[in-house]
Amino acid sequence: MLTEKEFIKAIEENQQIIFKVSNMYMDTKADREDLFQEIMLNAWKGIKNFKGDSKFSTWLYRVALNTSISFFKKDKKEQEVMAWEKTRLSVAEASGIETEQLAAMNKAISELSGIDKALVMLYLEDYSYQQIAEVIGITANHVGVKMNRIRVLLKENSKKHLSK
Repeated sequence: MLTEKEFIKAIEENQQIIFKVSNMYMDTKADREDLFQEIMLNAWKGIKNFKGDSKFSTWLYRVALNTSISFFKKDKKEQEVMAWEKTRLSVAEASGIETEQLAAMNKAISELSGIDKALVMLYLEDYSYQQIAEVIGITANHVGVKMNRIRVLLKENSKKHLSK
């Protein structure tokens, strides 16, 4: 178990994880701040469960995603029209993907379930299936199966949004 000082240092070193997850799940600044605080609270409450079997960042991702999904479900009515603005790929990063195609893909991603969004976010951050499995708490094979299904769904939904 980490001491309070070690916990604070580890959080400071990995706070970008909390920002990314908060930005992905919440649209407004106030909601992102609320979620950030909720994640911090749950991390502090759950630090006694961190045994060091995985990296702190992996454990923090798991806490952040689980908190976000619960938070998102509680507030689902308000979040149905959620923007994914802060975690979207920028046009510059996409290099070669047309703006319209990027917008269609982002719209399709925003329509995914909480877990599927988490999988896509981690995948876009170049996490391996094994690393994603550790964060999400499922097997690497299950990650592969889910990612294949997500790819098909995103392809279909992107085409649908392009034709609108």
